[in-house]
Amino acid sequence: MASKNRLWGSARGLLLLSSCFLSLGLSRLQAQGGPASRPAQGKDRVPVLRCGVLPKDLKLDGILDEPAWKKADAIPNLTVVEPNVGAEPTGRTRVQVLADPGGLVIGILCEDPEPDKIVSYSVARDAHIFGEDHVRVVLGTYMDGRTGYIFAVNPSGARFDALVARRGESFDSSWDGIWEAAAHRGAYGWSVEIRIPILTLGFKKGLHSWHFNVERRIERIRENSRWAGISRDWRVTQTSHAGLLTNLPDFNLGYGISIRPSGVASYGKKARGRSPDVDTDLSLDVEWRITPDLLGALTFNTDFAETEVDTRRLNLTRFPLFFPEKRTFFLEGRDAFDFGLGLRTDVVPFHSRRIGLVSGRTVPLDYGAKVVGRVGKTSVGALGVRTGKEDGVAPSTEMGVVRLRRDVLEESSVGVIATAGDPLGRGGSWMAGTDFTYQTSKFRGDKNFLVGVWGLTMDRAGLRGGSKSAVGGKIDYPNDLWDISLDYKRIGKEFDPSLGFVPRRGVQKFHLGCDFMPRPENSFIRQWYFESGIRYYTKLEGKWESYTVFTAPFHFETQAGDEIEFNVMPQGERLDEDFEISDGVVIPKGTYRWVRYRFQVDSASKRPVSVGFAWRFGPFYEGHLDTFQVDLFLRPCSLVTLSFSSENNNARLPQGNFHESVYGSRIRLNLSPDMDFSSYIQYDTESKLLGTNNRFRWTITPYSDAYLVWNYNVDRRDGRFAPESYEAVLKLQYTYRF
Repeated sequence: MASKNRLWGSARGLLLLSSCFLSLGLSRLQAQGGPASRPAQGKDRVPVLRCGVLPKDLKLDGILDEPAWKKADAIPNLTVVEPNVGAEPTGRTRVQVLADPGGLVIGILCEDPEPDKIVSYSVARDAHIFGEDHVRVVLGTYMDGRTGYIFAVNPSGARFDALVARRGESFDSSWDGIWEAAAHRGAYGWSVEIRIPILTLGFKKGLHSWHFNVERRIERIRENSRWAGISRDWRVTQTSHAGLLTNLPDFNLGYGISIRPSGVASYGKKARGRSPDVDTDLSLDVEWRITPDLLGALTFNTDFAETEVDTRRLNLTRFPLFFPEKRTFFLEGRDAFDFGLGLRTDVVPFHSRRIGLVSGRTVPLDYGAKVVGRVGKTSVGALGVRTGKEDGVAPSTEMGVVRLRRDVLEESSVGVIATAGDPLGRGGSWMAGTDFTYQTSKFRGDKNFLVGVWGLTMDRAGLRGGSKSAVGGKIDYPNDLWDISLDYKRIGKEFDPSLGFVPRRGVQKFHLGCDFMPRPENSFIRQWYFESGIRYYTKLEGKWESYTVFTAPFHFETQAGDEIEFNVMPQGERLDEDFEISDGVVIPKGTYRWVRYRFQVDSASKRPVSVGFAWRFGPFYEGHLDTFQVDLFLRPCSLVTLSFSSENNNARLPQGNFHESVYGSRIRLNLSPDMDFSSYIQYDTESKLLGTNNRFRWTITPYSDAYLVWNYNVDRRDGRFAPESYEAVLKLQYTYRF
């Protein structure tokens, strides 16, 4: 016991020392960073765009008619990447950038020979605009070829922002920065101006060039054109294949401090039988850009009133479902804590939902501190929080995480991670691990190739003597024609990190995937997807526990964007104990094998009405299961978006029949890019709870927001709906920058 206490003390001390080191001392190491990487373009030269001078009186209206635009250097056009690589685009795209010490403005002119056919119906902030006409700008402000910022705008002015994630493999849309955009439509097509304050960005000090890329989508013909990195195997988020934005000024951060006070007033009843409560509260968030590429953040009495509710899902497995983080404080800078190649939801070393949420109940967050950013070639992330006591749920406790990742070679990295603390206050809780990822986008000349290995170990008071570690590795060849991967994980029986998510322990997991995706010429089919893969689980000693074989003998996407797919999926389960799959329906322990099938049709999202339908059918354990899923989207005009989704499971088993369903419906009023209202209603037959989450958001200025939220829940008892809980919340926040 003494050794565990010493180990816990060492882990907690390491976390505290690391946090202090990161927040107070790293700025002095800024000059030690290695040379900036040069974007690779194969045999082609790196394209360059020079910034023009941003005048103080530039009007942000989406019309590029000021004298500064006429003088500035320009990208005269883009090059098609999809469907025909290297072709001339349907409409010319002209890109320019103006900058001053306080930030930059990006101007993009998108000509279109058929402007009346432009696809644009979203207006709200962070709408999913990738099924519409849009432009996407990527800024690599560290010149490291691995990180970056993404800003996208559609012809209606809807704004979308994200961070480059996993070294360009994907993006993280949870980030919300302070920036503006204005779009204008005319007989020429459409144009947009994007203003980005420099305090919104982290960047490497002393650079006068950044990685820069632009991609445009014309949705009606599903055409993508791009400035740099002209290959289907490369993504626009891979900044190692971007061009250069040069002639940047010396940016002025001022004091680099942002202060955001928030006020909340609420009225509601938390549960049946309780009296309504009136509550008011204040919270405070402070950000300090310690250096241009290192950001510190403090939060006090944090409130998450505006956070959208989780989408309910049905679960016919023996393991818990993964729900993503949605709270702003934990989302900002989340990419700094990414760990391991191939780790998704089966092993998550640090999952911030473990903080402030216990068994579905909210625990108050008294205060927290975070440092994220870069020091030279090292990415850093440190987070420490204290949660308050919630009677009957959790005691007051402290928790934290530190993540360091060092760039090595041209696109690769090596790193460590450590966590300490437990949401339930259990003593001696810690976890530590390391990972290495080799990545190149020049394999066989211009192909992506990755190899990664990782290892984790942990401990906590009260755990038994089984294995408390997890290890794994992955080989990945993710390209347009062939996507092949092989990964392995060994998860100890007692590996249960307090701040992580590990739904299945005491197993070895093998996964092999091989997808062949040819593009036929002169056909109504855009691309075929011949997919195959197997997931195979064994116990630690090697005895098989479950498997799923996935095949897609028939799956294609049309030139218009419609998809049709048919799958055959052999499956097997070996149950060591009885499994209650639904209330009163218990599958006895034993060995089961069956083959299931799926038929799916998805219509193109560019249409005012789009539908997705999936039917999974066939044997299930010793019986039969039919699962029907329907997703319907209606866009009658740019003002209104309607959606409906449902999932129905109808099972017929020797142990009993059961029917489970979940329904969801959403209406969104897109009043303007800065004002929207959404109402989400959902019901499921398992909880028998009908709930509605209504949220009005008004971005009064780029620095101030107002939220009005109304939640109402009723449950179905004795065949009748009765009120369960309700709450009305008003939240106001304003950001002061110095």
